[in-house]
Amino acid sequence: MTMDVENPPFFEPGETAYIEDPDRPVLAFGRDLAAGAANAPHSHPRGQLLWAMKGVMRVVSGNSVWIVPPSHAVWIPGGTWHNVVTETAAQTRNLYVDPSRPIRTGTAGCTVLLLTPLMREIILRLSAYADAIATDPRAQRLGDVALDEIETLREAPLSLPGGHDPRLQRLIAHLGRYPGDRRSLAELAAVAGASPRTLERLFSRETGFTFRQWRSRLRLLTAVEMLHRGESSTAIGYALGYRSPSAFVAAFHQHFGCPPQSFLAHRAGQRRDQAMHGRQAD
Repeated sequence: MTMDVENPPFFEPGETAYIEDPDRPVLAFGRDLAAGAANAPHSHPRGQLLWAMKGVMRVVSGNSVWIVPPSHAVWIPGGTWHNVVTETAAQTRNLYVDPSRPIRTGTAGCTVLLLTPLMREIILRLSAYADAIATDPRAQRLGDVALDEIETLREAPLSLPGGHDPRLQRLIAHLGRYPGDRRSLAELAAVAGASPRTLERLFSRETGFTFRQWRSRLRLLTAVEMLHRGESSTAIGYALGYRSPSAFVAAFHQHFGCPPQSFLAHRAGQRRDQAMHGRQAD
């Protein structure tokens, strides 16, 4: 678990984040990180779209903490102080946007975004171009597409706050790796090294949710990721520890307003409606 490492691996922010060059508005940088890797609080002039294509991250900015699975990314505006901890081994892929190209100007701080399949492919392609973005016209055009797509990404329909207390972080790291763990808080207390009463108090104080509410949100976030991978409601329900597939479908429908297998089409329709509304307003 992340907090069980006495001296967690430390990594420096990528130098790419500090390059200011309007002729290279979008730069890419990726690396693989061990579980428990962390960097110190820092800021950089470029905005950052931070994504772990595999693994789970914890992003801290000020007094706010977010747990971020592969289905989501974090938009970090330029100049925002933050640091990142990997809850599990992670493969990160980042896009950095020059301050000459301001985007998502309506957000004052970090924002968790639900990635579209298109955005994922753009990130991967630009990461493959990483060393040639400045000279390859195709990469430069794709960078412009990336800016348009980042601007329209929807904020996460389900945020998952984290916490600062090491005992809470230990349990969150465990559940991030094993979201289908059905054990009760009393049974999981040994993982955190605290009593169930203390853990319930920590969840309420640091996340704003009870343990049961927080775990439900984690499962739903993970379900969104699994839906993007094309998995069935039956497979997801069993993998995430629901009593039955129908119990999973009911929980998903209650929160998102549509059945799991309609979710991706529903979200795509919302984006089309939003884009159409924007064009009509223009």
